[in-house]
Amino acid sequence: MSQFRTIALASLFGLAGGLVGASIAPMLPFGHAGQVKAVREALLERPEILSEAAEKLKSGEAEKQLAQVAPQALKAWPGAVIGNPQGKHVLVEFMDYACGYCRASEEDVAKLVAADPQAQVVIRQLPILTPESVDAAKMALAAAKQGKYAAFHKAMFAAGRPNAQTIAASAQTAALDMAAAQKVIADPATQAEIEANLALARHLGLGGTPSWIAGGKILGGAVGYDALAAAIKG
Repeated sequence: MSQFRTIALASLFGLAGGLVGASIAPMLPFGHAGQVKAVREALLERPEILSEAAEKLKSGEAEKQLAQVAPQALKAWPGAVIGNPQGKHVLVEFMDYACGYCRASEEDVAKLVAADPQAQVVIRQLPILTPESVDAAKMALAAAKQGKYAAFHKAMFAAGRPNAQTIAASAQTAALDMAAAQKVIADPATQAEIEANLALARHLGLGGTPSWIAGGKILGGAVGYDALAAAIKG
């Protein structure tokens, strides 16, 4: 058995023991062998404990990773914010315009912003699904530079999956200055922003889009309004 697997299993069994400890502590015999037997019997009775322990271990590691990069993750590309740019309740969304779950979550984000004047939703472009996702992401960053991010963001999701036509139509709907937008798109800093977001996602072990950061926690998927509202105030 590899050293990594041994350490991982030890961690999981330690966490599992912690999860079942309160219920079996009165029954634990003295000595290591008796404790191992008691934990084993508890796991046989409730095998879901091991998956719960794995999730707890994963969550704990993710929170440690997040603490290392929180200042970078919470700082928005200029203008790439929905809601109150100075809001104290910060929610970070990693998204891709080709992501159906991101599109489905936009209603929840809009509801959150409408309900909470202190909501600041920082949008991080994570174009991982299609080549056109990158083009849409760069146009979105260009729109942000013009103070028109929210308008482009809404138009892009309404237009459908990103392609040359939907991106151009969304830029027109948002009334972008296309000459200025093209300069931002060609600026190496724009590509660097996308690469930085990809690096953040890898560092945090994000599983896909949408992914969210709020209150020192990471959430994955279309989690719904209630979960986002609770996280942003937590």
